Amino acid sequence: MSTPFYVSPQQAMADRAEYARKGIARGRSVVVLQYADGVVFVAENPSRALHKVSEIYDRIAFAAVGKYNEFENLRIGGVRYADLRGYTYDRADVTARGLANVYAQTLGTIFSSAAEKPYEVELIVAEVGNAPEDDQIYRLPHDGSIVDEHGSVAVGGNADQISSYLDQRHRDGMTLGEALKLAVESLSRDNNGGERTLTAEQLEVATLDRTRPQQRKFKRILGRQLSRLLEENGAAVSAEGPEGAADEASDSEDTSGSESS
Repeated sequence: MSTPFYVSPQQAMADRAEYARKGIARGRSVVVLQYADGVVFVAENPSRALHKVSEIYDRIAFAAVGKYNEFENLRIGGVRYADLRGYTYDRADVTARGLANVYAQTLGTIFSSAAEKPYEVELIVAEVGNAPEDDQIYRLPHDGSIVDEHGSVAVGGNADQISSYLDQRHRDGMTLGEALKLAVESLSRDNNGGERTLTAEQLEVATLDRTRPQQRKFKRILGRQLSRLLEENGAAVSAEGPEGAADEASDSEDTSGSESS
């Protein structure tokens, strides 16, 4: 009778972590920044059908990198959790902290289970408050841990380099245009220190804007509005057509997630 192949628990977990990190590293990065009036999400994403950034609830949004089908399942689960909790109790009881805890439990259970592979995803959950000091941003790696972030955070293939760039340049009280410019500059940098040109068509941008009078604070920035913001702040853009302009004022609640390239 042959002896079963033995792998220590420490080695098994290290292998699972390495597997997940390699999958996440293949995804294009997402940057989340606080600015004076809220939180802005900027993702390198040429697709207009598959979103990396989505609305979860009134003041809460979600961003992710990695495998689309995996984080889309998590996004849908988050929407269901928020809707059920808001309906059962009160809308104010739906918080980013509570949602992050739910995601952490799910990711942690999957990561530690030997019966299935770990999720190749990294998430950001953000909530805009009534004042900048009340904003909440949580980063959730593949293993289900929770990292409380402030100011700026990046996830995806080049996250370490982008985060270092943002930490040196981000400041409190930035305007939306300034924050958007900084985000695009950070996403444009490659591993060798060079810079690429990202156009408006290659970006997915959304905000949680505390100044909006309606209960839902999530808004996508599309088309001519995005091009105008980038041009005003010195970034190179390519203008979109009338279809993009018509989408400027839309306040869509997403039914799709994003990608994994």
